[in-house]
Amino acid sequence: MKVLVCHNFYQRPGGEDRVFADETALLRERGHHVISYERTNADLEHLSSIAALRDTLWSPRTSSEIEAIVQSERPDVVHCHNTFPLISPSVYYAARREGAAVVQTLHNYRLLCANAQLLRSETICEKCVGKPVGWPGVVHRCYRESALASAAVVASQTFHRAMGTWNSRVDRFIALTEFSKEKFVAGGLPSEQIVVKPNFVNKDPGIGSGEGGYAVFVGRLSPEKGIDVLLHAWSKLSLECELRILGDGPLVDRVREAAATDKRITYLGQQSAEEVNAQVGEAAFLVMPSIWYEPFGLSIVEAFARGTPVIASRLGAAAELVRDGTNGFLCLPGRADDLAATIIKALQQPGRLKDMRKAARDEYEERYNAQANYEQLLAVYRSAIEQSRSDKA
Repeated sequence: MKVLVCHNFYQRPGGEDRVFADETALLRERGHHVISYERTNADLEHLSSIAALRDTLWSPRTSSEIEAIVQSERPDVVHCHNTFPLISPSVYYAARREGAAVVQTLHNYRLLCANAQLLRSETICEKCVGKPVGWPGVVHRCYRESALASAAVVASQTFHRAMGTWNSRVDRFIALTEFSKEKFVAGGLPSEQIVVKPNFVNKDPGIGSGEGGYAVFVGRLSPEKGIDVLLHAWSKLSLECELRILGDGPLVDRVREAAATDKRITYLGQQSAEEVNAQVGEAAFLVMPSIWYEPFGLSIVEAFARGTPVIASRLGAAAELVRDGTNGFLCLPGRADDLAATIIKALQQPGRLKDMRKAARDEYEERYNAQANYEQLLAVYRSAIEQSRSDKA
């Protein structure tokens, strides 16, 4: 099969970039011809504000370049990951115009929410979900705290909703969890066009020992990840347990301050994938106290691959991935006291944590390995191709 994959990189690397790279590598490793179309937000520095706003709505460059690639390469499927802001939905029209099927992975909530998180002032917000025009996103300046930038995002959402872009120009959407699918259906996407396919761990890292005895957090140090909740929980923790924090982000100074005042907290900064794997594999458990609807939570399945149980918020994807009491524990989101109590419960049951390691690893082997994901991805592509052909008939 020949596949054209499209991705707009953010200025800060993130989970979407890794999934794009892993799925691309997965297809190539199994003999498929993969063409890659990539844009980066670094290009915004060379665009005027007017040009950037225009491209968010409809990118003439993307339209012409994708049309030329599809004419030349004749891919069976055009698979889009992130299209915001420089690729834009114009990619769908160009692909379909030249006869290719279109697949879009829903890595975040951008089609429903100006800031893509369904979160405002560190509180879940669904005010724009299902509205023809997401005007609350403009009123509250939800994108980059700018009314103008928020209006540009909402204008793009509104225009393409009115044009029927999501219904008529995308053959299949990939939602990462059932929870995520439900949100997108509530937001107006057609249920029959959404397939649930999780992310995966491309290279098996092997099971770890878990003998380090510490807890580990891996991810972006930002409010939606529950960093303040995590640090507050550790201040309430009555037992000795080291917390190792790996990552970088806007709350890095808050983390450094906590590490300087609490000897149980160690900040390790941004680390290589190899070092992250090592730290997670030796940890007693991984902590993921997010306060937003995580669309997936790649760090959870990466922990499962190492056989490491996860303590996570009972919210969004985490509540679907973590089976409470089996491969980890769930706690109340945004509640430092409940997180601390859950951590104490885990630490007081070392035998149970050991049993959870096998359950976590089994979960990875059954659902989140490369082969399982490859088979699911091909099934999505075949379904999209069939839908595209049916529409032409």
